Amino acid sequence: MSITEYNGSSIVAMMGEGCVAIAADTRLGIQFQTIDTNFKKIFRMGPRLFIGLAGLATDVQTVYQRLTFRANLFKLREERELNFDVLLAMIRNILYERRFGPFFVDPIIAYFDEETGQPKIANTDLIGAECTAQDFAVGGTGSDELYGMCEALWKPGLKPDQLFEAVSQSLVNAFDRDALSGWGAEVYLIEKDKVTKSTLKTRMD
Repeated sequence: MSITEYNGSSIVAMMGEGCVAIAADTRLGIQFQTIDTNFKKIFRMGPRLFIGLAGLATDVQTVYQRLTFRANLFKLREERELNFDVLLAMIRNILYERRFGPFFVDPIIAYFDEETGQPKIANTDLIGAECTAQDFAVGGTGSDELYGMCEALWKPGLKPDQLFEAVSQSLVNAFDRDALSGWGAEVYLIEKDKVTKSTLKTRMD
């Protein structure tokens, strides 16, 4: 088993019309043994800016701590909030600095730009090579299943309610087919005037 699959995870970000959503399962396991069902994998980095971290749980926590430190330093120096490009540059730098002994994480960023009214999503590999997307991005042990579900359910121009339904159904149906993730989910729906957090109760077997 790959070290990135040791704890299990499934994360997806999906774009809609004037909105963007990011969702993750809440299981923490040691291979097939479940340890916790409320492990946080999505973190708020700004008013409309979120990052999801899939992969090895200890590295998820370490990368988030380093990211928080750099984000706080940026806010003190620049006297402004982080945006999409700054956060993406930060996570790329953190990961590339450790390229010879990498952090085993799979980051996904979801952002709604209030100035342009455009949502943005991106993900990187474990050494910081970025990939921006116009539809959806997936990560974690359930990524193969998530690709199939997202391709089936995503379409251009999804309204907020439709986007929430699509991202929730994609995640839940994908991790039902992945023994290393699941046991509940968190969904963040990001719009221009609000951010809605939802908790999904799912199969726990």
